[in-house]
Amino acid sequence: MNLFSHWQQVFFFFFFSNSSWLGWKQIWWFRLYLSGYTKNARSMIKDMEHKLEGSSPQAESCLLNRQEFNLEHGNEELAFESFQLLQIDTEAESARTLQIDGEMSCSKNVLRKQRHWEKIVAAKKSKRKQERERRKVQRTENAGVSPQQSKRVLKAMTKERLLAAKSSGPKICIDLSMTDRMTKKELSRLAAQIRRLYGSNKKAKKPFWICLTGFTTDSPLYEECLRMNDGFSNYLMDTTEEDYLDLFPLESLVYLTPDSEHALEDIDLDKVYIIGGLVDESIQKKLTYQKAQENSIQTARLPIQEYMVKNANAKNYHSEILAINQVFDILSTYVETQNWPEALKTGVSLGKGYVIPNTLE
Repeated sequence: MNLFSHWQQVFFFFFFSNSSWLGWKQIWWFRLYLSGYTKNARSMIKDMEHKLEGSSPQAESCLLNRQEFNLEHGNEELAFESFQLLQIDTEAESARTLQIDGEMSCSKNVLRKQRHWEKIVAAKKSKRKQERERRKVQRTENAGVSPQQSKRVLKAMTKERLLAAKSSGPKICIDLSMTDRMTKKELSRLAAQIRRLYGSNKKAKKPFWICLTGFTTDSPLYEECLRMNDGFSNYLMDTTEEDYLDLFPLESLVYLTPDSEHALEDIDLDKVYIIGGLVDESIQKKLTYQKAQENSIQTARLPIQEYMVKNANAKNYHSEILAINQVFDILSTYVETQNWPEALKTGVSLGKGYVIPNTLE
């Protein structure tokens, strides 16, 4: 068998099919073994590598071109060994090349996705931590209730208190007949105030029974309440399109308005206290007061002037106009504490320009 032609064919086939993986050292190994210098092959290779270290590409090319030999017939075993070494070297180098190419091609996308995923995981961990802390606080507050039944029991107790207020508790009416004067932004704010008012009433030890009058299901306010307040249709309160004059006796009505001349002294369980459901950024003065006067309804204002003093501020701003949930918080706190200064502190913020006298430094 013509060993030279056989291994030459193997060499050219391997070279052209894997040319991107081969280096000059692998080619030199193969050419040197095919050259016939089998006895001193390893020593010659070491010498050649030593000579080529630090040399220029031109010098390497010259040294390689000087070696042109013929393949002898007795070197089949060594040639086969050289072919195996060359194959091992090229496979290792190809694996390294593929690994490097993979890192370069996907580094931007993979790293970006990995960072995004790490942010999501971190956010979930933070949320779980906050939830654990919230449950821990809730268990501390409800130490007397069984942890397995706390949510169900508390919900049942809240429902029982609210239903009991309908027959024996104080009553409050939110007059929503003036919503046609309000913009969409003002309606959204009013819907949010109704949500806060109901939330405060659920937490109260002595809740009020709440009634929304002049509240039509086809009104923009109703749509805002459904959109902004989860479970609004299940609120434990009365909602009606009728007017409060058609629902309650005239002598039992007390319209709370900041323009009244009479300060509210106490809360009577036989009375129905009306709060004007109005968010008016243009501040139309005496609107609720005039409506009460037209219907001969008794009026009253919160005793802010009696228990609070004006606090000096940069804008010299002082206002007794409060949101409906702030008015409710004051009334609810007074029912529990029977203390007007304590109640007023819960609803009148510092931004209104009023403070309790003993809080001034």
